[in-house]
Amino acid sequence: MMGWTTLLLALREIRRNLMRSFLTVLGIVIGVAAVVTMVTLGNGATQAVSDQITSLGSNLLLLRPGQRLGPGSSSLGAPSFRAADAEAIKSQIGSLTAVAPAVSRTTLVVVGSKNWATSVTGSTEDYFSAGNWKLAEGRIFSPTEERAGKAVCIIGATVRRELFTEHSPVGDMMRIRQFSCEVIGVLAAKGQSAMGRDQDDTVVMPLRTVQRRLTGRLDVTNILISMMDDASTTQVINQVTALMREQRKLADNEDDNFSVQDTKEIAKALSGTIGTMTALLGAVAAVSLLVGGIGIMNIMLVSVTERTREIGIRLAIGAQEKEVLLQFLTEAVVLSAFGGLVGLLLAAVACYFLASLLALPLIFSPGINLLAFGFSAAIGVIFGYVPARRAAQLDPIEALRHE
Repeated sequence: MMGWTTLLLALREIRRNLMRSFLTVLGIVIGVAAVVTMVTLGNGATQAVSDQITSLGSNLLLLRPGQRLGPGSSSLGAPSFRAADAEAIKSQIGSLTAVAPAVSRTTLVVVGSKNWATSVTGSTEDYFSAGNWKLAEGRIFSPTEERAGKAVCIIGATVRRELFTEHSPVGDMMRIRQFSCEVIGVLAAKGQSAMGRDQDDTVVMPLRTVQRRLTGRLDVTNILISMMDDASTTQVINQVTALMREQRKLADNEDDNFSVQDTKEIAKALSGTIGTMTALLGAVAAVSLLVGGIGIMNIMLVSVTERTREIGIRLAIGAQEKEVLLQFLTEAVVLSAFGGLVGLLLAAVACYFLASLLALPLIFSPGINLLAFGFSAAIGVIFGYVPARRAAQLDPIEALRHE
């Protein structure tokens, strides 16, 4: 009963100065909202990276010239691969489901009066299974069309949106540089990659067609290797590395001039980086919670000074020190807890709109929400104790004399 009365008195005192109370909890509101928003968006970004890497293909290895990958990477000086390298991997290494040599070139494609700059990739039919591509309509090219280097192509969802109207593009002709190709299929949409590239902005053609009509060279820029689910990634990487050293005639004392990357490891590295950045941003945002706590302490000290005579009267008529202590401590906790609730509501709205804006999945985490609210309440206890203790230790006679 006493606890309920104490809570009602705390609410009455807070209502007396609504504007001051609002400004007092503003730091808590901003702190809780910032922490929850940063962590929620960070979790969404981590999940997006994981999904995007998975969309590249399950158990996928990427074989590329050179040793550096990512922003600023370059294969300058490292020899490219040939289609024969992919054939050697497919025939000599077990536990594989698909091996797809690929070469890409950014060029202009034209349909009627519309044109669009896109990435044209030449590969084999294994490219679609290795890269986990699905067809929205149409078909993929056949082995016969691959060997003949026929001018057929499968387009991504972005290319379809930019160049074709509502009718199906299957069967239509599309011009790529100086030659025309027949659209025989449309790929199902994948969205952006982990690096921010639009995966649907693509055109896929037979490898020989691209080599003969677009690049003019037999080079292969990378090879996609899809493993069986029960295959040992380490063992396959070692086998591919040994085979490529043999194919490239590298001496024992020479370093590899190629790299074999596991997409799962790439996902872990990117997720770890995002997690670190999320933790740092969350820590910075948490500083505003401390600032909010200092604000609560400051306003409670002012409140003790303003209500000194009231405290003296309560102590003079028999109130115990612990009751006065509990009264002011309750006011501080109510302020901070209310700020925490408002902060959570603000974070929910911010996360909804920012996740939509950034195209990230919205992942609700009960843990971080409860932690942020609990921390805001704890701020009230910690920073409200000193003013409450000061009020409880006032001398009743001196307090009554206070003007």
